[in-house]
Amino acid sequence: MTAPASTAASRIGRPEAGARVLVAMSGGVDSSLAAALLHEAGYEVVGVTLHLWDAEGKQQVGRCCAPEDRRDARITCDFLGVPHYVIDEREAFRGHVVDPFVRDNAAGLTPSPCVACNQHVKLGRLVELADRFGASHVGTGHYARLEHAPAEGPPALRLRRGDDHAKDQSYFLFGVEPAVLARLVFPLGEMNKGEGRERARQLGLPNWDKPDSQELCFVPDGDVAGFVRERRQEAGRAGAVVDEDGRELGRHGGIEGFTVGQRRGIGVGGGERRYVLRVVPDTAEVVVGPDTALLEDSLEATGARWLQPLPPAGRRAQVRIRYRHTPAPAFVTPTDAGFRVVFEEPQRAVAPGQAAVVYDGDEVLGGGYIT
Repeated sequence: MTAPASTAASRIGRPEAGARVLVAMSGGVDSSLAAALLHEAGYEVVGVTLHLWDAEGKQQVGRCCAPEDRRDARITCDFLGVPHYVIDEREAFRGHVVDPFVRDNAAGLTPSPCVACNQHVKLGRLVELADRFGASHVGTGHYARLEHAPAEGPPALRLRRGDDHAKDQSYFLFGVEPAVLARLVFPLGEMNKGEGRERARQLGLPNWDKPDSQELCFVPDGDVAGFVRERRQEAGRAGAVVDEDGRELGRHGGIEGFTVGQRRGIGVGGGERRYVLRVVPDTAEVVVGPDTALLEDSLEATGARWLQPLPPAGRRAQVRIRYRHTPAPAFVTPTDAGFRVVFEEPQRAVAPGQAAVVYDGDEVLGGGYIT
């Protein structure tokens, strides 16, 4: 487990023995285990749950925005004998995450709300709260690692993939300010998911067997199109499903919810399998075609954030175009708008709006948003 020192320290390092650490508590097993491990290691733990969204109706039960999850976070803190606070951040979450998610989906994009949440709402706010609570660090349940320069070298901080690549969440952290990263602790970064759950069971955590949330916390039923239409009056504009030559194959009730690479729910039956190739918001057309037409050898990205700057001439790296994507070898070149990626082998389903994250092996160099 690695962690940086407080902003008052002269260099990045581990928290001092017995230091106060604020821990982000979602109510899930990962954040609960992070709190338990830090508590076991002798740190003074303060649990904080950010109240981000009000799940209701059929969306309410068993998701990280539900009242049950805030209750589970409190029960875990009670079990550990540490204080627990709930902080209302619903306005910030709506403004920085939900509203852009709705807007981008209505524009035919596939947004990355978890990246936006970490960058604009969750982690920066937690560091601010850490200062108010007199805590030097913020612990989270992310499967990622932070690596620090040795004491005799210049200060440095490197964000790396979690040891469990199947659970690695470094993809969602590329946009976090270095000053915020330097205050974080990732106790689960060197564990795999099975080890983590077994450790939670051994520690007797009340929620050790709680299922993982699989959907967006604010769209837990997975109905993105329905969620967008409820919140954006101009959404739901009907249009045509067309092939690559522009021939109409069917109709749809709105472009929101369609994403590049999608096969199910297109509304065109019979014949060969068809996939969404692109969404055209100006005409409300959804263009479909064979799987082979999804292959792209390059992409452009904007909104670039770099933890390790690229040389002007570019460099070889690996690029991840969605969370479950295996980083693909590529050449990455900075541009005025962001950066350009040319893959060594064509990649499937490059979706505008998604984050493109650049790696050097396990290290996150930075990233941006696919245009």
